[in-house]
Amino acid sequence: MTELDLVLARKEAVADGVARLTLRDPRGGPLPEWEPGAHVDLLLGEGLERQYSLCGDPADRSELAVAVLREPDSRGGSAYVHDRLAEGDTVRVRGPRNNFALVDSPRYLFLAGGVGITPILPMVAAAHSRGADWRLVYGGRTRASMAFADVLTDTYGDRVELRPQDETGLLPLDSLLAAPEPDTAVYCCGPEPLLAEVERRCATWPPGALHVERFSPKQGADAGPRQAFEVELAHSGVTLLVPPDKSILEVVEDAGIPVLSSCQEGTCGTCETEVREGVPDHRDSLLTDEEREAGETMMICVSRSCGPRLVLEL
Repeated sequence: MTELDLVLARKEAVADGVARLTLRDPRGGPLPEWEPGAHVDLLLGEGLERQYSLCGDPADRSELAVAVLREPDSRGGSAYVHDRLAEGDTVRVRGPRNNFALVDSPRYLFLAGGVGITPILPMVAAAHSRGADWRLVYGGRTRASMAFADVLTDTYGDRVELRPQDETGLLPLDSLLAAPEPDTAVYCCGPEPLLAEVERRCATWPPGALHVERFSPKQGADAGPRQAFEVELAHSGVTLLVPPDKSILEVVEDAGIPVLSSCQEGTCGTCETEVREGVPDHRDSLLTDEEREAGETMMICVSRSCGPRLVLEL
């Protein structure tokens, strides 16, 4: 996967507590192609790696842009971005990667909460350019906390509905998702309570209608028994024991076998690995129900085995 050292060309406030970072190649070269829904990893030093959705224009290869919310309970990433990163600094970037791709559909309903608007921005632009029927309902704590709100309403008018919580309450999900709508793709990004409620209401929609992206694990995603099991690495030719208190990723790395990983929470997809034999015990927050049932891949940073043995393409 591509890793680049980019320069922070611009850092600007786009809402209360939200900073937009514009990253460019220091030599002016073109940056990797990407599509709406993609994200990158920022390697911030001191062991900090964080995933942020790209919110710029995919057609503009001269820059990559992300928006970062200052989290009050930051584990270090957002505080580093807001307090220590300055224009002119070098930032190592890995990616882009896309686990939230925009499917072709005649109709879209976009639901965004807070900084979850970032992957939705290029999606809205793409849907609009395709001539699709679309609607965006965007909520936030206050109007001042809602990044890009003015740009969205100025550009798209009444296709965009802004719903600051202190003015209108929570998003009206009961009416928005009251009944399945034919040929409609629902895209949602935001805080976990919003995602969970949208998933609950879309349970009766057609399979594949709902698309969500998380940057924190689902509540209870890693619950369940933790038994020891064996994992055979098909390419490396070794078999390893995974004890109850370690992940597959940890055991593989302890054996000296390099594996690309990032979040280690089952949300980013970096460590997704093909399963050759065995039944994975999926504990990630990324795969769809259909992908879980197929059992063809797994996130080895959190997922385990339903049986005594797995064979993986490692």
